[in-house]
Amino acid sequence: MKKHNWIYVSFGLILLTACGSGDAQEASGDKEPTQNGDGITVTDINGTQTFEEVPKRVVSLEWSYTENLLALGVQPVGVADIENYNKWVDVDAELSGDAVDVGLRTEPNLEAIAELEPDLIITVGNRGENIDEELKAIAPTLLFNPYPEEGEGLSQYEEMEQTFKEMAKVLDATEQAESVLADLEATYANAESEIDDLGLSTKDFALTMAYSDNQAPVFRLSTPNAMAVTVLENMGLNNVYDPGNFELYGFSTVGVEELTKVEDANLIHIVQDDDNVFEQQLADNAVWTDLTFTKENRVYALGGDAWPYGGPLSAKTLVERTLEALNE
Repeated sequence: MKKHNWIYVSFGLILLTACGSGDAQEASGDKEPTQNGDGITVTDINGTQTFEEVPKRVVSLEWSYTENLLALGVQPVGVADIENYNKWVDVDAELSGDAVDVGLRTEPNLEAIAELEPDLIITVGNRGENIDEELKAIAPTLLFNPYPEEGEGLSQYEEMEQTFKEMAKVLDATEQAESVLADLEATYANAESEIDDLGLSTKDFALTMAYSDNQAPVFRLSTPNAMAVTVLENMGLNNVYDPGNFELYGFSTVGVEELTKVEDANLIHIVQDDDNVFEQQLADNAVWTDLTFTKENRVYALGGDAWPYGGPLSAKTLVERTLEALNE
C-alpha cells in the first residue's frame, strides 16, 4: 500500500513546472482548508492519500465519476468525452457548459488537462494506471476500480457506493453523499411497492445493452455481479441470466441465440436510437421473433442514455426508466 501526502504548496511548484505558466500562489487559488486542520485521508487503488485542502478544480476522466461530482454539487472543470457523456448518461444533475473536454476516456489529452490547472484528477484504474505518473505530475490523482475481481469480497454495487463516499470525503461533501444514497434507497422502496401493484406475469428479467457489429446484433447480457443487476434487484425484480462463469465487467457478449436461455423472463434493454438492432436487424430474425418475450410483448426499452455503469444518479435513472417501461 503506497501512501502519498500531497502538500499543495509543493504541488503548486510541480504544476508550475508542468504547465510552464502561472505561479504557485495562483495555482493554490481559493482552496478551503480542512475543517479540523488534520487533512483529509482518502483511499484509492494505490492506497491512501492525504489532502491538506479541499480540491476545487477537478478533472474527471470517467463518466461515472463525472456524475458523482455532479451528485456531490461539484462542477468539474474538465471531463473526458463530453459529447458521448451527454449521449449515454442521463442523470438528474446537469453538466455545466463551461466544462472543458479533455479528450477520450481511453486517451485523455494531458496537455489540455494541465492547462486547466486542476487540483484533483479522478479516473478509473484500468485506464489511468498506464499514465498514472503523467497525471500525478499535473495534479493529485485518484484511481478507482469499478470492477472487483472474483473473490475480492466486494461487489460492483458495493464498490460504486464505496467510491462515491471516498469522493465525497475529499470534496468535503459527506452529508450530500449520505443524502443522495438515502434518496436512492427510498427510490428502491417506492419502486418495489409500485412493482407489486403492476401485477406483472413475472418479475424475472434479463438486462442487455445491444448494438450492431458488422451489421449483426450483439448483446451485452448482464451477469449476476453487474452493478445494474443489483440495482434492478433492489427494486424487487429477479435476474435470471447466469452464464456459469465470472465476468469481470459484469456482462457476457452474446448473439441472439443466447437469448433463448432467458426467453421466459422480461427482456430489458438499452440501445441507441441510431443503432436500434431491435427495430432493424432483428425485425425479421426468425430466432428473435420466436422468443417467448417477443411474442408476449415483454421487451422493455430503457433508452440509450440509461447508463448501467454509473453511480447513484445513474442507478436512480435505471430504476425510474425500468418502472416507466414496465408500466406501459
